[in-house]
This record gives sequence, C-alpha cells and structure tokens, in this order.
Amino acid sequence: MSEKVTSGVSRRNALIALGASGAAATGATLLGSAPAEASSPLLIGKPERLGAPPVEGLHLTFGTDPATQMVVSWTTHTPVRNPRVSYGTLEGGHGRTVQAETRTYVDALSGKTVHAHHATLTGLRPGAYYTYAALHDGGRPDAGTFQTVSRGRFPFTFTSFGDQSVPQVTWQPDGKGGFTPAMQANNTPANADIVAGIEQIDPLFHLLNGDLCYANLDPDRVRTWNGFFANNTRSARYRAWMPAAGNHENERGNGPLGFGAYQTYFKVPGNGADAEFQGLWYAFTAGSVRVISLNNDDVALQDGGDSYVSGYSAGAQKAWLERQLSAARKSADIDWIVVCMHQVMISTSDANGADLGIRSQWGPLFDRYEVDLVLCGHEHDYERSFPVRGAVSGTETLTPDPVATNTSVVDSSKGTTHMVLGGGGVSGTTNKSFFPAGKGKVIVAVGAPPAGGGKRPSTYVFEETPWSAFRDEKNPYGFAAFTVDPGTGPGATTRMFVTYYNVTIPTGDIVPLESFTLQRKRSDGHHR
Repeated sequence: MSEKVTSGVSRRNALIALGASGAAATGATLLGSAPAEASSPLLIGKPERLGAPPVEGLHLTFGTDPATQMVVSWTTHTPVRNPRVSYGTLEGGHGRTVQAETRTYVDALSGKTVHAHHATLTGLRPGAYYTYAALHDGGRPDAGTFQTVSRGRFPFTFTSFGDQSVPQVTWQPDGKGGFTPAMQANNTPANADIVAGIEQIDPLFHLLNGDLCYANLDPDRVRTWNGFFANNTRSARYRAWMPAAGNHENERGNGPLGFGAYQTYFKVPGNGADAEFQGLWYAFTAGSVRVISLNNDDVALQDGGDSYVSGYSAGAQKAWLERQLSAARKSADIDWIVVCMHQVMISTSDANGADLGIRSQWGPLFDRYEVDLVLCGHEHDYERSFPVRGAVSGTETLTPDPVATNTSVVDSSKGTTHMVLGGGGVSGTTNKSFFPAGKGKVIVAVGAPPAGGGKRPSTYVFEETPWSAFRDEKNPYGFAAFTVDPGTGPGATTRMFVTYYNVTIPTGDIVPLESFTLQRKRSDGHHR
C-alpha cells in the first residue's frame, strides 16, 4: 500500500505545482494586470473587482461519463463574475477553460444566500491525469488534480463511509448578552482524521453514504456546510466524492422536499426525473462496476429528517432503480452492482434499527438483479451481513435470509452483502449499543405526529438475525476500501477485495480491522 500511496502523492505534487502556477498566472490576468510589464499586484485595470470572495470548498463529482467528464464545484457567499475552470494535462498545462453554472438557494433559517458554482469538464481522456484551477473575476483561485476513469475493465480502488459531521465551533448565546463557543453536538476529531485516512488509501473515488454534515441540527446551517467542505476539500479536490442524501440532509424550508441545500451544493449525473428529484438518485459506471446512489427517505418508514417525506416520488425512484438494475445485469460490460444509500436493511444495534419500508421496496429488486454490495450508514457503527437472498419464511419483518456463512470469501452471485459504514466521525456512536448476538429490531410502522409537534413514533418488532456476519463492538470510527480485480479474460472470475479500517482514538491512525473477498464470474463470458 505504501508504494501506491507514495506514487499517488508524488504525481499529485507535480500536478499541483503546475496547477498553482497556472492559477496564479490566470488570476493576475483577470485582475487586469498588464500581461508582460506588470511587476506589482497594485497595477489593476478594474478596481471594482477587488473584494470578490475567494474560491472555497473546492470539490469534485463525476459527470454522466466518468471516463470523459468531471464536475468541479465551489461556493461563494456573494455573487461573482465569470466563474470558470481552467484545466489541462501535465504535459499541456492549463490550456482550456470552461464556464461554470451557478446554483443558489436561500437558507430558510438564516436568510443567507448560497452560491454554488459547477463547471462540467467534458471531452477528457479516459484514464488520464488533469490539473485544474477554479476561479472567478477578482477572487483568489484554488487548484487541484484528478484522474479520469479508464475505459473497459481495469483494477482500481474506491472507499466509502457515512455519517461524518463537521469539526467546527458554533457561537451560542451565553444568556448574559454575549456569546460563548459551543461545540456542535456531533463533532469529534474523527471528522477530520477520516479524511486523512482516505488520502492514505488514495482511491479513484469515494462514496459518502448520507448524513454528510448534520447541518439540520445546527443553528447556522450554512456555516456547517462551509465547514464540511473546508474539511473534505483536502481529499475531494483530488477525486470525486459521490454522495447519497440521508435524513439529516433534509432541512426544514429548503426546497419543496427539504433537500434544496444538498441539491445546490452537489452536481451529480442526471436521473431523467422532474427537477425537484434531480440529484436525489443517480448512477455511474467505473470500469466493470455500476454504482447506484439512492435516497431512502422516499421508502423508509422512520421519521428522521426535518420533514416526513416518505413516498415523495410516488414510485418514480423505484421504477428508475429497476430500469438501472435490469440494464446493468444485462450488460456484458458490467460485473458488479454496488448500491450506495443511507438508512439500513440490517442492524443489530439498539439505535435506529432496520427499516421494513426499505426491505419491502428495495429488497426484492436487490434479489432479482443480483446486487453484489449495499453500502449504508445511519447506524453509527460497523456491521456486515452474510450474503443474503430473499426473506426467511414466515417473518413479518422480512428477515434477510443468508445463503452462505463463510465470512472470508463470498460468492456474490448467490447473495447480496450489506455493510453498515456509519463511523465517519459523528458523535453518538452506537457500537456500544449492539444487542446480544442473534437479536435485532426492525421499524415496522410509524404513528401520527404528536399534537405538540415532533417525530412520528416508531413501532419496532424484534427479530432473530441469522444474516449477521461481523460487527465491531470495540471501535466507533472507520471506513471501507474496495479493490476491484477485473479478472484475466471473458468469463473469468472477478474479485473485489474489501478491507475495513478503524480510525483509532486518540491518534487518528488507520488500522485494518478485517478483510474479505467478493467474487463472481465476469458477465462477458455468457449471454444474459
């Protein structure tokens, strides 16, 4: 691993050096300096452009085709002129420029307007390294690098966790006419340590499985989002961080469904649905892996956000999901189907519990189309299942039925492995709340909201958990890395090597906890 990390860092340093110099030169021209004669930054042609905000929260997401498209995004607290990205290769430098589109929303609590700028770079070379700078007139630019996805089957690594939160301080009234710094309840040092851990792995991309920053719990939601991007740009400027919206992305008053902030900050591949649903579910392909990101608030029973939106798509997301799964399983180019979502189908923790709504809506589709891997958060712990297919007969909770009990090698064509990766840094960890082995709980219904306001009460049913393969009762924080071995030829065995890393307390070091292997036959060896 160390050789891989060293090479990734050295490549990045070389690209950053080029990007920084290109950004500085471009910035000088934008400020109005004479291109050759200027020797002082005070020689400005258009002083009214001074005072523009800097580029902040630089982050990447994939476009529709990750082999040829990348979206560069950043935020500003005021409008800016001419937001754009200059970019190029290590060999060619910053020779191209693309304009950014600007999305805005007004936070319903603070009245602050957020300006998010998204530049979609297209026509990129598959498997190539690029350097880029994000900039706008009069503001300080910022730079980064990335690698596009290669065409066809190739080996690569991606990472995943959920439930991160933000390392920040919010000022609170002290009751005496002043203010005192009060740490947001969800903060821990692991919020930041886990980003450093991802960078040590140097993945091609990262999946963020919902409950990103918990802004809906903070008195200043916009400031919390700013802190989230400031923390994660250390990684997200170098690789796509692909999110799923969790219940804490649902913010009262922000958009018709409460996801307006999330939909403004992230530009992800389109889903063909109405504008109000854009960004809430999407899919992309990397090599032989089809990744599908879902928004479980549409089908979950639990009342977990600022507003209760269960059933909001009226079946549109489910219909889209089935089309995606069907096409992926018919494709001779796709071997692996990985689903990224927030709320869970499995849990043995006395926390939120598994959700019958998700089991009943998504479970049969995962079974029918042989989904290999489901990555979640929501429960603030680490747990994984045996491969499961269908439900144990006669169970009102639709208990997932294990098809094998080997914890080291899994034939994923026989069943789906579920992983709860909720140790992204948030406090309120639940690894000390696991039930005794063999027991879990499932939300089977919710009641009416209380007369005075508040969450709908959940009705739980306890179940036996024959599906439970592994859980980490000792360590609260960590993430998983997935390395794809495409196999040697048509019909050969392809493998995905999975390692779960703990982010240790108090040092923040990453230490492997467990590893296992998924395998299946490549889809190009037979007609579907």
